Amino acid sequence: MSSSRLPGKILLKIGKKSILQILLLRLSKSKKIDKIVVCTSKNESDDLILKESKKVKFEVFRGSENNVLDRFYKAAKKYKAKNIIRITADCPLIDPAEVDRLIKIHSENKLDYTSNNNPATYPDGLDAEVFTMETLQYTYFNAVSDYDKEHVTTYIKKTDKFKKFNFKYKKNLSNLRLTLDYPKDFILIKKIIDSFKGNLHFSLEDLLKKYSPRNIIYNINNSYKRNEGSEMNYSQKLWTRAEQIIPGGTSLFSKNPNLFLPKKWPTYFSKTKGCYVWDLENKKYLDMSYMGVGTNILGYNNKIIDRSVIKIIQKGNLATLNSPEEVYLAEKLLQLMPWASKVKFTRSGGEASTVALRISRAASGKDKVMICGYHGWHDWYLAANLNNSNALNNHLMSQVPIKGVPKNLNKNIVVFKSNDINDFKNKISQHQDIGTVFMEVARNSYPKKKYLKRIRDICNKKKINLIFDECTTGFRETMAGLHNKYNVIPDITIFGKTLGNGFAINAIVGNEKVMAYANKSFISSTFWSERTGYVAGVKTLEILKRKKPWVQILKMGKFLKKKIRYLAKKNLLKIKVYGIDSIPTYIFGHENDLAYRTLVTQEMLKEKILATNSIYLCTKHTNSMLNKYLSCLDKIFNLIKRCEIGEINIREVLKSPVRISGIRN
Repeated sequence: MSSSRLPGKILLKIGKKSILQILLLRLSKSKKIDKIVVCTSKNESDDLILKESKKVKFEVFRGSENNVLDRFYKAAKKYKAKNIIRITADCPLIDPAEVDRLIKIHSENKLDYTSNNNPATYPDGLDAEVFTMETLQYTYFNAVSDYDKEHVTTYIKKTDKFKKFNFKYKKNLSNLRLTLDYPKDFILIKKIIDSFKGNLHFSLEDLLKKYSPRNIIYNINNSYKRNEGSEMNYSQKLWTRAEQIIPGGTSLFSKNPNLFLPKKWPTYFSKTKGCYVWDLENKKYLDMSYMGVGTNILGYNNKIIDRSVIKIIQKGNLATLNSPEEVYLAEKLLQLMPWASKVKFTRSGGEASTVALRISRAASGKDKVMICGYHGWHDWYLAANLNNSNALNNHLMSQVPIKGVPKNLNKNIVVFKSNDINDFKNKISQHQDIGTVFMEVARNSYPKKKYLKRIRDICNKKKINLIFDECTTGFRETMAGLHNKYNVIPDITIFGKTLGNGFAINAIVGNEKVMAYANKSFISSTFWSERTGYVAGVKTLEILKRKKPWVQILKMGKFLKKKIRYLAKKNLLKIKVYGIDSIPTYIFGHENDLAYRTLVTQEMLKEKILATNSIYLCTKHTNSMLNKYLSCLDKIFNLIKRCEIGEINIREVLKSPVRISGIRN
């Protein structure tokens, strides 16, 4: 029942019968099987298998969930088996006549192990294996790896001790997929069974008379690799489930495993602490990548913050009345920015951007906005790509998809280049009806001297509201926004990510003149009043003020940037190192840039390090962690050097598909 890719798959119904019942009834037509036993686990969830098997009067043996070899051996002992036929329950279309043929060959030739899938010529889903009790017993006492214990016969296949034979079908049909691991598999199996109009006892030959490789229904599931499940861990199987039911597989694009190491990335976590992340297989990794996509500047699971949140949850999180911590957090933010007078809160950065723009538009009376940077997923922002599909290439990602964005928004947004005051002036002069300038204070590099001040002066002159998006840069260099460092005051600024150190809280902070217009538009959402974000925000600000973490992380970031450049030069590699000092980032100046970045992730993962080409530094990172990372990076750069000079081929070294391109890179 706990199948990783399709939970409960063997109890899916076709008509009035489950997949398990269909398989058992079909196998009951075998002339050479003496007894059929359903071997399942002792898990409570598998009580349903016991119930389902009894409906059609088949015996059930229950044993270990993960050590299937132990389960098989003990079942065979209980029923005094001389030979065991192993058939998995996700193969409901297996032909009992073909099973009998395999048993006959096994018996007549006095074999230890007989199969029809090593190598495979039968369709996937008609796999069967026969082995003697002596063979099973030897395997039981000699197989030591978890993999061999889970997959029962893998030890037999790789051991020379046994007399083995593989039976081949008269033609190679190994590409025809008739097994059940995914929803698309079920669609095909149901179509096939339904086509026989209630007759469950059709043969492989009967099925093949209906089969055509050109029939689209038989190709619905052909993208899945045969026996790929045996090569996948639980996280990877869970990701295949996610792709079936969650558009894009995840609610946050930046956590898509295809951005890191397709088919190999751990993808899901079970727990975190400091700079470490544990996956679902309980492997522990040092996080030298996103640290919660920039949210955990104080490290994962900060004790002080977590205790505050847990304590308040025990008292109540969401009620008819308001959370007092909303007021406390607003006051703390205004104390940090004397120029501001009002604060609104949201849960996410995209929401905060949209709220800030709504307020600014209300204040200016103008719809048109000039943007520079990444400001979320909302219509107003993605509309930049309506007239030019490349408009957001240097702000979000190449040719970001925009289906569903109203086409009439294309007149309301203008994009300008980062750190290019002339481009800004030109765009302003071309569009006289700009009401808002919305920009990140720093993107791939720090703002040039007087760049922000000149933008502020132009906005003042033309009576344009200036919004600084500091969701990423906030509290990473100063106690508040990066704009404090340059002494340039916006009309509105946005904070997120680090504000709650992993808890969902974003703030829109603005001056009296502009923020007064927040009451002239309807801006409200139930979960913006949720309490944990406010509590985490208050406590995070207290710690940030006391510890000044940017002193530490800026020093580490400068060190990393310098060392990465050195290692690239040492290995004769072209590299561009950029980003603010607390988020060192690099790309390769070579044709295989994405492949090389994928290789970095692959090789770092071998050393139990989560890594990509960006590092969000936090206070829990130490010099020894940085040195470990750099030592590994030196070896990887040397590997890339060998690829560049033609000594080895990157496609041979890389064991996964090349990663996709992501936000900002």
